[in-house]
Amino acid sequence: MSEPIIGNLMSGHIEVFAVCPADAIERSEAMGFSLSRIDDRGESRPFPIIVVRTFGNDYLGYVNRCPHESAWLNIGSGAFFSADRTFLRCGRHGARFEIDTGMCIDGPCDGRSLEPVALAVIEGEVCLCGVKLLEDDRFSDPFGDSDETMDITIHPD
Repeated sequence: MSEPIIGNLMSGHIEVFAVCPADAIERSEAMGFSLSRIDDRGESRPFPIIVVRTFGNDYLGYVNRCPHESAWLNIGSGAFFSADRTFLRCGRHGARFEIDTGMCIDGPCDGRSLEPVALAVIEGEVCLCGVKLLEDDRFSDPFGDSDETMDITIHPD
């Protein structure tokens, strides 16, 4: 599902992964993605993230995990935002987080922060930077580069 893109960022060669088209997320909206990260031992681990597109058209990323009890922020209702849409919020205990910083300003994890993830918009794609992901080829086009086609005709009864 994630597509590797190789790019030179700053002084080194760094791997980045396309998560979604930049225009797939409306301004002042957020989307969650369930990715798989490769840990230091080479094993795959769940890596849920949130991509937020601000009203000002910036893209921010956080690990989708409340620092209080590690629940997904959108647990329950599926919503990432407080009712007035001015904060990210945890659906389990109602903790509220500043959108721009991820800092908890109210709730059981007050003073702690969401874990940020580095994002970049490259060629119209929101990309995750600096995290080794497991590439998932299960959703690739089964016909790929094949020139063969198949015609299917359905005849009405």
